[in-house]
Amino acid sequence: MKKLLELFALSSTFIALIFSPNLSGQTPAASTVLERFNNLDITREGPIIDTELAQKMYRRGNTYSNLQRYEEAIQEYRKAISADPNYLDAIRNLANTYYFLKQYEKTKPLLARYIELETSKTASLITAISTLGNLERESKNYEIAINYDLRSIELNPDNDSQIHIMANIYNNAGDTNKAIMIYRAGIAVMPENAFFYRSLGRLLEQENRLDEALAEYQAAAARAPESNFYSTLVDSMQQRLER
Repeated sequence: MKKLLELFALSSTFIALIFSPNLSGQTPAASTVLERFNNLDITREGPIIDTELAQKMYRRGNTYSNLQRYEEAIQEYRKAISADPNYLDAIRNLANTYYFLKQYEKTKPLLARYIELETSKTASLITAISTLGNLERESKNYEIAINYDLRSIELNPDNDSQIHIMANIYNNAGDTNKAIMIYRAGIAVMPENAFFYRSLGRLLEQENRLDEALAEYQAAAARAPESNFYSTLVDSMQQRLER
C-alpha cells in the first residue's frame, strides 16, 4: 500500500508539472521558432526545421487529446507543424481531431497535405484517401472527389461496397460519366465480380450506349453462367438492339 501511495504521489506531481503554467510557456528557443512559423497558411521561404521541437509539441498534443482537451491538442499539433511543416504524424492527428470535432473544412486541407507527403502505402494513407474522397463528395466537389475515389479503389480493392456507394452518389448527382469511371475502376481491381459488369451495363444503358451495355451484360453472364439473372439481361438487350 505504501508503494502504491508513493507511485500515486509521483504520478500526480508529474501531471501537475506537465500542465503547470510554467511548462505551458515555451522555452526561448521554442518561442523563437514558433513565432516565425506560427501560422499553417503562411508562405515559408527557407524554413528552419526543428524536428525535436515538433516531436515535443506532438507528444503534448497527444497528451491533451487523451485527456479529451481537444482545443489544447489542436494548438499543440499546430505548433508541431509550424516547427516542422512535414511532420506527418502531427498533420494526421490534427486532421483526425478536426474530423472528430466535425470541423470538416479544416480537416480536408490537412488530409490532402498528409496524402501528398505520405510515400508509403499504409492503413493511415488508405483511410485518409477514402475519408477525403467522401468529404469532397459530401461537399459536392465531384471534380476533386473523383481522383481520391479512384485512388481509394486501387489501394483498397476488396471493398466492393464503397464502389457501389461512390457510383450511386455520382449517378444520383447527374454525373453518370464519373459513376461509369468508378465501376470501370472496380472491374480493374475485381475482374471476376459479375455484379460490377451488370451495374456498369445499367449505367451505359441509361446513357443509351446500348452496344456497350450489351458487352458488359455478356461479361457479367460469362462470370456467372449459372445465374439466369445475367443471361436474362443479355437476351433482353439483344432483343432491344434487333428491333
